Amino acid sequence: MQPMGAQRNLPQPGQLVRRPKVLLVDEDPRDRDRYREMLHDSGFDVSTSADFTEAARLLERESFDGIIVSQGGPDFKGRTVLEDSVARDRYRPVVVLSRYHDVGCYLEAMQLGAVDYLEKPLSAYEIVRALTTHLRSNNAAA
Repeated sequence: MQPMGAQRNLPQPGQLVRRPKVLLVDEDPRDRDRYREMLHDSGFDVSTSADFTEAARLLERESFDGIIVSQGGPDFKGRTVLEDSVARDRYRPVVVLSRYHDVGCYLEAMQLGAVDYLEKPLSAYEIVRALTTHLRSNNAAA
């Protein structure tokens, strides 16, 4: 007979559970703080950046399981983070957040490799669902 935890793939006593590591890039400090708190409270290890160039440097130095990046206005400044992330790991999910729902930016983000494009403001459920759905599908494929 298997221990109860093994039946559900739960960690056994003494096992460490690794929190998925996420990079959150958003130039709006209120949104960035709010979404960081939501993700942290939902079990994620969250690094944040207010700057798209700084975020690209973080991608060079650190490993992340998922990326959440703000569109950065109608000119899609977040594109650089999306492109850098996909170039480094095409299987890492990137979710784009937008305050300016724009069909052209949506299509561009999806063509560049984003797994989701969500309109702000978001509830904790929406942001966590978008990320965990794609993290789960990547883990199942591995």
